[in-house]
Amino acid sequence: MIVVPNPALLEQAVKKFMGSTADLAFTTAPGVMTYVALNGSDISGWCWGYRLPRPDGSAMLYLHQLEVDEAHRRQGIGRQLLTTFMAAGADAGATKMFLTTGADNTPARNLYDALGGGPASQGPTVNYWFLLDRP
Repeated sequence: MIVVPNPALLEQAVKKFMGSTADLAFTTAPGVMTYVALNGSDISGWCWGYRLPRPDGSAMLYLHQLEVDEAHRRQGIGRQLLTTFMAAGADAGATKMFLTTGADNTPARNLYDALGGGPASQGPTVNYWFLLDRP
């Protein structure tokens, strides 16, 4: 079952998949979309990202993380999480979605390909990370 997590469930998912404590202000930040997969009361996976408004009035989705517990992989949970995320984004007006994954992450790339995704049409892309200092 895929659910929008309550604060306690989000806290458990963040601890399980990020090894950290949750900042519950995250749940009220504009555009945040988070889903948790449950197998009974066990958290078997999660995904989170953002609905991003665009200057032309449209919106797009950014999927930041999708993870399924190793014991629950190859059961369709990642597919359920991703399709739930995409459907909710489309219902909220998004027309495109983007994400990044490792070039060698074959299971993730197979899932994204199977759901109609593909490499960026503008050609190869490079991701940059910046660590930001506070003034």
